[in-house]
Amino acid sequence: MSKITGVDKQSPAYRAGIRVGDELVSIAGQKVRDVLDYMFYSYDEEFDIVVMRDGHLIESYIEKSEGEPLGLDFETYLMDSPRSCSNRCVFCFIDQLPPGMRDTLYFKDDDARLSFLMGNYITLTNLTRSDVDKIVRMHISPINISIHTTNPELRVKMLGNRNAGIALEYLKEFEDAGIIMNGQIVLCPGYNDGDELRRTLRDLEKLHPSMHSVSVVPVGITKYRDNLAKLRAVEKQDALQVISIVDEIGDACKERFGTRIFYCADELYLKAELPIPNADYYEDFPQIENGVGMVAQFKEEFELSLEELEEVESIEPFAIATGELFAPIMCNLIDLLRTKCNNVSYRVYGVKNSYFGEKITVSGLVTGGDLINALKHEALPPRILIPINMLRSGENVFLDDVTVEDVEQALGVKVVPVENRGSDLINTIMMR
Repeated sequence: MSKITGVDKQSPAYRAGIRVGDELVSIAGQKVRDVLDYMFYSYDEEFDIVVMRDGHLIESYIEKSEGEPLGLDFETYLMDSPRSCSNRCVFCFIDQLPPGMRDTLYFKDDDARLSFLMGNYITLTNLTRSDVDKIVRMHISPINISIHTTNPELRVKMLGNRNAGIALEYLKEFEDAGIIMNGQIVLCPGYNDGDELRRTLRDLEKLHPSMHSVSVVPVGITKYRDNLAKLRAVEKQDALQVISIVDEIGDACKERFGTRIFYCADELYLKAELPIPNADYYEDFPQIENGVGMVAQFKEEFELSLEELEEVESIEPFAIATGELFAPIMCNLIDLLRTKCNNVSYRVYGVKNSYFGEKITVSGLVTGGDLINALKHEALPPRILIPINMLRSGENVFLDDVTVEDVEQALGVKVVPVENRGSDLINTIMMR
């Protein structure tokens, strides 16, 4: 049973007499074990609901619009404990985190419910038969799946789990049930590249249209890999080969199905020193949360906003701090401002990542400490713009627990977080 911690005023549950402190037992005669049960069984217009109050079962009748939320809050979002990962992946980023970070950052989730509700990726290895049946019965879709390889033996090796190969059989079950899937492949040189990558893409192609999209992203390597499997970072030649394979098969899928299915992360193009494809290459950007097409979308938004911008005499000087990988692209974009204003004084800083290691070059893993160390000896303008993904969601704290205020105090300038949209960058630059 799940304890009810909140009841929205005037909600169907409130009108039925459900109150804070009640414990939810069942909906429509079905036991409620987690949030998916709660959402599924409370979707209809009419049903009975049973709660436990002061040791007594109380049954109430619910009448509402179809799909209308019942209006209850619980002690935890899942109404259950999150399921932790049972793998020992050779590429696991959490295993490479430095010591001393917040405890929550070391938790590895592998929960199908979070895949459906939050977009998290799961490996399928800890699904039970009842879990799979529930996904099919409730038609829980879409599901995001960390695939990495369709070679069962290689998947066992890469995930460090004897069930990793057998779990691939669920992909066919989900296809047969019409479940939409989005896949992810973490590319590890010497493991799942070359012919193994071709095999994986060909196998996944057969699952289309249920397999809606697949991203190929380079493995992240920090400096904290003591006692872990030998693994090297993706270099230029690796990236060139991967892009060639993905584009070859993606082009064929585009011709056959009208969609590419397979996409490389922006980081691979930057490592390969190749131009990022235009925005239309990415269709409806199905894998943008995996860093696929973010540069193209950002660039398109920036250029469209720039076209709408009236010419101005001057702009307050500013600096932009970002990851080393994206810094050259940002320089090129800001240079375009000169078409609207000749008097533009700015600097773009690609911040070297000492906290995780210099092989980590993306902006989302830049810490407050690294930002201070990179800029403390620079002659800075009054404001520094940073991408908001450097900070914890909804907070002003970096991954190393340094705050925005700490950085401002150390550098003596205003730090301005900017949403990861080209239009927001233009608007922020123009603000005084």
